[in-house]
Amino acid sequence: MKILIKNGRLVDPATGRDEPGDVAIAAGRVVALGAVNPDFHPNRTLDASGLVVAPGLVDLAARLREPGHEHEGMLESEMAAAVAGGVTSLVCPPDTDPPLDEPGLVEMLKFRARNLNQAHLYPLGTLTRGLAGEVLTEMAELTEAGCVGFSQAEAPLADTLVLQRALQYASTFGYTVWLRPQDAHLGKGVAASGALATRLGLSGVPVVAETIALHTIFELVRVTNARVHLCRLSSAAGIDLVRRAKAEGLPVTCDVSVNHLHLIDMDIGYFNAAMRLTPPLRQQRDRDAIRAGLADGTIDALVSDHTPVDEDAKNLPFAEAEPGATGLELLLSLALKWGEESGAGLSKALATVTCAPVKVLGDALGSLQSSAGRLVEGGMADLCLFDPSARWTVEPRAFRSQGKHSPFAGLELPGRVRATLVAGHVAYEAK
Repeated sequence: MKILIKNGRLVDPATGRDEPGDVAIAAGRVVALGAVNPDFHPNRTLDASGLVVAPGLVDLAARLREPGHEHEGMLESEMAAAVAGGVTSLVCPPDTDPPLDEPGLVEMLKFRARNLNQAHLYPLGTLTRGLAGEVLTEMAELTEAGCVGFSQAEAPLADTLVLQRALQYASTFGYTVWLRPQDAHLGKGVAASGALATRLGLSGVPVVAETIALHTIFELVRVTNARVHLCRLSSAAGIDLVRRAKAEGLPVTCDVSVNHLHLIDMDIGYFNAAMRLTPPLRQQRDRDAIRAGLADGTIDALVSDHTPVDEDAKNLPFAEAEPGATGLELLLSLALKWGEESGAGLSKALATVTCAPVKVLGDALGSLQSSAGRLVEGGMADLCLFDPSARWTVEPRAFRSQGKHSPFAGLELPGRVRATLVAGHVAYEAK
């Protein structure tokens, strides 16, 4: 299948490209950028006038809810949501039911995803069997099955000795351990500690729940030299610790969610369960630090933290509601919104959801996906075509995801995805 994309604005943050031009695609790969040979005869032509042609988005945190939670999301619905949001590659946490602690489960999930012919799926394997925090999994076997790293997701790992052994093993074989820093005992609340939580009578999660965990992780990284990716930081103090760790040369990376980039605890209002998230929304000073950290490179990537939740689990009193929000279809627009508001600009905003996440994944992607997050000749034709001038209002009922809850419901956002190409085929096209 040969496709020609004409009259687009080609933007690639990885190479600094930002120019008008065409894109020729054949056999799933980009064969020409800018000026296309007139001898190229496409089977299909896409007119990208007024549109940005960018690398497909890479999301490092998207729960697909399968297996085990099909009432909240099916692989078909969540993959459709991904391509509708311009996401062509995504990483899913291992907290399915059963958890991804056996090679057969990982292979089955990847096989199902390949058959859907939508976005590329990169699973994380569990760090411990059953996410119980006691016995390490067979990381080598899980890596061979297709895992790009190992994580406890939201399951606590209170035993520091187990964590140390996991990091030692991962360091020996070059694996990356993905950890969300939160103390198992201090992190049991439902809202960020502070005046708002006190006024609403909600149990709080203090900032030290994050910083104590970070101190522990950094000490273990110093003695093991393991590569660690820190998931969904939420506090100014935590970001400052990461900044210092990076300055020291520790092999750590980190991400934040689009929710914490834009929202604060005051947005909870009168117990709005759509704002029930993990980690909880913190104060404005924390959000400001997140924005600054994303701008200066302390924070490596922006993620959707896509967690579809069904009606029965969400429509409950705030403290009882299941945490999570639908985010795949909002990732691009919320990144662009930050770029506009912060003055970072289009290219920087795109970098946080394209080439920057790929750097976090590193060699785990494999040679076939070495061009992910970039717009280069010879690279895989994973592309996102969007209208940067379009404005649209978030209507959760219109989501392709099975999850219909978003803290951004009713908000007008910039940027609208018009088409998504995955491996050279049109996986999504707006009607």
